[in-house]
Amino acid sequence: MKFLSRLLLAPLARLIFRPRVVGRRNVPKRGGVLLASNHFAFIDSVVITLVAPRSVSFMAKAEYFTGHGFRGRLSRAFFRGVGAVPVDRSSSRAAQDALDAGLDVLRAGEAFSIYPEGTRSRDGRLYRGRTGVAWLALTAGVPVVPVALAGTDRLQPGGTGPLRPARVTVQFGEPLDLSVYGPATSGRARREATDAVMAAIHEMSGQQLAGEYNEPPPTTVRERAARVFRRERV
Repeated sequence: MKFLSRLLLAPLARLIFRPRVVGRRNVPKRGGVLLASNHFAFIDSVVITLVAPRSVSFMAKAEYFTGHGFRGRLSRAFFRGVGAVPVDRSSSRAAQDALDAGLDVLRAGEAFSIYPEGTRSRDGRLYRGRTGVAWLALTAGVPVVPVALAGTDRLQPGGTGPLRPARVTVQFGEPLDLSVYGPATSGRARREATDAVMAAIHEMSGQQLAGEYNEPPPTTVRERAARVFRRERV
């Protein structure tokens, strides 16, 4: 199914975002591998899996797989076809469930993509990486291929919604062996390994470093107040 979807969608993708791909040979053709990318728009995951030399799975919210009627069936078919893995983001364990889903994919010898920043950058800067990327790679014992995207913010302005024709560049860096930093059980190893991944992404993307974690916009008054409280305590 994933192969057929890539075969059908790749020519259409070339018309819409005219991809310039650098370093495709850096992605191992076989075995588990984790692709760690910067993040600008929802379409980023689709772009990566369509231009990579092999199918790449990624996390997507469970709602894309539970719709009804024709649109629901179309959504399920599309996301399954491009290798999306459903995750219930409303769960209190959403973050760990997402990592566990990625771990299953990697242990099955497949490719999985992740955004260490956690959420898309709304100002174009590169934010500090969260250590889930290192936990995944170290626990599964797989290499990490850093990925730098450029142009997807023009392809999908605002990060969501309709697409516009735009030139996109996808650069795959050389695989990183994070085992040199230590085991997944070590917080220091996870932090140092994550910083190494982000440094590789930064070297390719040239983005300005934010020097802080990226947080999604608060959706409720309570969340906004909690964030202000946390900032005042730092």
